[in-house]
Amino acid sequence: MSLDKILSISGKPGLYKIVAQTRSGFVAESLIDKKKMAVNIHNNISVLSEIAVYTLTEELPLREVFKKIRDKENAQTTSISHKDSKDTLEEYFFGVLPDYDEDRVYASDIKKIVQWYNLLQKHDMLDALEEDEEVTADEEE
Repeated sequence: MSLDKILSISGKPGLYKIVAQTRSGFVAESLIDKKKMAVNIHNNISVLSEIAVYTLTEELPLREVFKKIRDKENAQTTSISHKDSKDTLEEYFFGVLPDYDEDRVYASDIKKIVQWYNLLQKHDMLDALEEDEEVTADEEE
């Protein structure tokens, strides 16, 4: 499953995967508790494939950040928790992405990225990072 099918819904914890399309939106299933919910166009949603992280030189797609975390952690869960202190989160993220823009990437953003990575890892969805790359390569041809 690619990151095009994984969502963050504002006001809801964790991540959701798109299960089915409806007339007014779609049905999404929580990766945390497997509960399904109807999501309409009025919900504030973010598709993971559309999210990027500010660095000092560019905006790096979230997929690339997840790959850096995966490489650092040898495809295991992160060595820190998303509930750790602001300083711990920032120090960890600096180890993953040394040129991230500290003025535009907040501790709350790092917390979400760590939590999302761990959810994807727990559900064996990190292979979606490679699938997204293949789709992108196919589109460029």
